[in-house]
Amino acid sequence: MTTTTQARAALDPRRPDEAYLSFWRERHLCTLTTPRPDGSPHLVPVGVTYDPEAGIARVIANRSSRKVRNVLAAGPEGARVAVCQVDGRRWATLEGRALVRTQAELIEDAVVRYAERYGRVPRQNPDRVLIEIALERAMGKG
Repeated sequence: MTTTTQARAALDPRRPDEAYLSFWRERHLCTLTTPRPDGSPHLVPVGVTYDPEAGIARVIANRSSRKVRNVLAAGPEGARVAVCQVDGRRWATLEGRALVRTQAELIEDAVVRYAERYGRVPRQNPDRVLIEIALERAMGKG
């Protein structure tokens, strides 16, 4: 992210500049926008971790949540989603295709990443799944 007030419309999510990556390392509540089956947007607060080397953003969630049901309803190709965080005039958005992952090792890795970013280990949840977003676009304003 630059220090100017101009928005950067098309960042490479796999090669963010240091300011953009640093912003995603700070502790911020984020939002996840998923499409409902009728096409309308569903937006909820979430914790997000960003892994530019893998080109992935991760959100841990309860298997029965609306956000998970929305991603599953999109079918095997996944759902087009966006995650965003805001801090005053600074903002950052990551967009991509989300899939629900149920593999224990992927969920455990996501929980560790969450704990690193947010400074706390989430409570145990046997119904936890991972929403894994294959990133296609990054935007932001610093």
